[in-house]
Amino acid sequence: MRFNRSKSAFLSGWMSLLLLSACVSTEPRELLPTISQSPEQIVLAGDGGASEPEVDFGLTATVNESDSLTNISVLPGIRVRSVSNGGPADRAGIRAGDVILSIDGLPSNQPDILDLLVLETTDNRSFEFEVRRNTTVFQATVAVQPIRNETLPPVELYRTDPVLLRAGFTTEHLSGRSGEPLTGARIVRIFDQSPLLMAGLLEDDVVVAVDEQSIGSAQGLVTMISSNYQAGDRVNLQFLRRGELMNEDLRLWHPGTRLSELSIWPLFSYESSLSPDQTRLRVGDLILFSLFQYQRTGPEREYSVLGIFRAASGFGELVEE
Repeated sequence: MRFNRSKSAFLSGWMSLLLLSACVSTEPRELLPTISQSPEQIVLAGDGGASEPEVDFGLTATVNESDSLTNISVLPGIRVRSVSNGGPADRAGIRAGDVILSIDGLPSNQPDILDLLVLETTDNRSFEFEVRRNTTVFQATVAVQPIRNETLPPVELYRTDPVLLRAGFTTEHLSGRSGEPLTGARIVRIFDQSPLLMAGLLEDDVVVAVDEQSIGSAQGLVTMISSNYQAGDRVNLQFLRRGELMNEDLRLWHPGTRLSELSIWPLFSYESSLSPDQTRLRVGDLILFSLFQYQRTGPEREYSVLGIFRAASGFGELVEE
């Protein structure tokens, strides 16, 4: 009986040791991206003014090198590399491989002459190209017309929280019940997996407060949510729908959880992480070595038995992302 009592005490102590050495941890199923916040007032581009008019000959040219592979020399003129379909050069009969010897009587031995003529030409005009094709030299009249490139500035559509609310908002200036000015964020776009859908909010609803805090603007709402709350937090949104003030509780988007660590020493231990992307498994952890060990880092995998027999795969392989 005394022996049984000692044996029971030994087993209880061993089980207690196992329980004390057990560990379970979790982490988000996917990493949350870091989003930089925009200021209230932003400048997306320049003033959108018109640029200076430019002409386009409809061709590209390079230095006229000889075709010899053993004795390369530079010959007179510039060689046409490509011709745009329907462009001025194409309409004048110039083809890729032709050599332009002169333009309006001036020798053309450097491709830069075309860039210079582009900058200097501001009116409709024609140029007389002296062109060599094989051993035939002919004259081609290239008529060009300056094109003024009109640029339009980008137009802001909305401010968005792509992570926690997954929606887009515009700033709305309204009047409260007593006529006081009220600023809100109108929902103009709801993306997939948005918690607004789960809470029943709709496009055109106007959010005016979060947990009874005024938001001030669309960017104010986005900044408040990103700065003061974490994924999965519960918040209360106060919003207007067709003039009626309403409240709704919702849970901000959460990526879910995944098992990151599970161990019962010395039976086994399992560890996994997204950054860096790796997984590790040990069976029979005897401190100095394990009966079996598996480790994955990205596409690379290693296997070990008793710390003696080792195998690996995935090293040096090209993996399509």
